[in-house]
Amino acid sequence: MALTLHDVAGMIDLSAVRPDTTEADVRAMVETAVRYRCLCVTTFPSYTPLLVDLLVEAPAIRVSGNVAFPSGATTRAAKIAEARELLQMGCDELDVVLHTGLLRSGRDRLVLDEIRAVVDVAGEAPVKVILECHYLSHGEIRKGCELCIEAGAAFVKTGTGWAPTGATLQNVALIQSCVGDAIGIKAAGGIRSLRTLEELYRLGARRFGIGFRSAQPILEQCQRRSGRA
Repeated sequence: MALTLHDVAGMIDLSAVRPDTTEADVRAMVETAVRYRCLCVTTFPSYTPLLVDLLVEAPAIRVSGNVAFPSGATTRAAKIAEARELLQMGCDELDVVLHTGLLRSGRDRLVLDEIRAVVDVAGEAPVKVILECHYLSHGEIRKGCELCIEAGAAFVKTGTGWAPTGATLQNVALIQSCVGDAIGIKAAGGIRSLRTLEELYRLGARRFGIGFRSAQPILEQCQRRSGRA
């Protein structure tokens, strides 16, 4: 059965995190989110207060804050401070970038401690941990998934959208084989069509991070297929 517009919008995290993102882009993202009733929106920390203000009349749309975006290479203390500030701004969820270099260096304990520290600060707010899969081997992706589960994260995410690839079918299938039902999968990085989204859904992804410019034609296509004006 094909996913409906309600299904798709209810799994999308719209983002405005390009280097050239303006306040006008944040406003346009919110307009898209409200129009299609998307689940969540996210932008850079400096724009987060504006984002929260714009959604005062749309409390059902969640706001996610980006921690250590896009490199993940900040210190543990910086991650904690940024997570705490974003939550104080009004974020409902957090997306934190895992330190790719530490993972590839075999510093599993440090990676675990950093993720767990953000999860502890977040409390009841879900934490989605970004593995920049493009730069990781299959073994490193598996290890990253294991650490995310151990740290208590809510989702593993395939990428920031800044690397050349992220939400590939291979990456999502690999992550699903690692995590099973223990943690959710958020596909992000390179989702440009409804067909791709549905293929990723069939492989186990249940959240989708998509730039608002790329998401609009996907949502429009889904709307046309649903036969709605």
